[in-house]
Amino acid sequence: MQRLKGIIFIVSGAILWGATGPLMEWLLNHTSLTVSFMLTIRLSVAGMILLTYLLLTGKNIFGIWQHKLWGRQLVVFGIVGMLGVQFAFVAAIHESNAVLATLLQFLAPIFVVAYVSLSLKKWPPKYQVIGIIGTLMGLFLLLTNASLGSLLISSKALLWGVAVGLTFAFYTLYPARLMREWNVLLVVGWGMLIGGLTLGIVSRVWLSNQWVVFYDFKTLLLMIALIFFGTVAFILFLSSMKYITAVETSILSSIEPLTAMIISVIVFGTSLGFWQLVGVFVMLVCVTWLSIAGEKA
Repeated sequence: MQRLKGIIFIVSGAILWGATGPLMEWLLNHTSLTVSFMLTIRLSVAGMILLTYLLLTGKNIFGIWQHKLWGRQLVVFGIVGMLGVQFAFVAAIHESNAVLATLLQFLAPIFVVAYVSLSLKKWPPKYQVIGIIGTLMGLFLLLTNASLGSLLISSKALLWGVAVGLTFAFYTLYPARLMREWNVLLVVGWGMLIGGLTLGIVSRVWLSNQWVVFYDFKTLLLMIALIFFGTVAFILFLSSMKYITAVETSILSSIEPLTAMIISVIVFGTSLGFWQLVGVFVMLVCVTWLSIAGEKA
């Protein structure tokens, strides 16, 4: 029963998270919202929701700031990790579409392997090399549809996609010790709030003329759904790890890009060529292979 609960949590979380990509794509394409403004609102509100939830459940949300070391790490995580990966992801959606941006985040394991190998000053094991080569082959098919002479996305979209992978790798590696020492939701909540406030200050969100878009009920409803889906998805994802293994989590989270793809096809009429679909399949298989082989190792 506990394992079933974990599976339900991760599947539900992956579906909700996969739905946020097309939601952001629609908002960017059909309203005057910019990447900076949307993220400022989303991260700030989601961060406050998580911290309020922890406060209401009796957690001390301010204790972490009494330690300079942890406080500094939390600020770095909030700005470079949380804001970095979110901004790169939304910018990739803006320059391409939700499906490609969601799939490009699967480059993260490659950067994680590269970082660990450089740190240890040794070549990665064979299973990781095979997984990396397979992932890159899948990415090639996704971006070219097996045509050597064409790239199906702009160079700017590709750069943002690579940035998604890099920042997601940092987001995964950097806060590991911080999250072991403190409550995971506490770290994520503060990270979201720090990232959102930082972006708001840099973009001077209080002077923006985009606030008027929320007078439109449909836009306001979609923005609330975006914040709600993203926040609940994260809680479900973290909660699932109490009941199922990391490998099962990795495999079942593959539902996320499939959800984004289905919604994008229905809502936007997004279509992928045959070899692009093969590339998607290869990427998901190879990322899963990296997880399974890594767990066994």
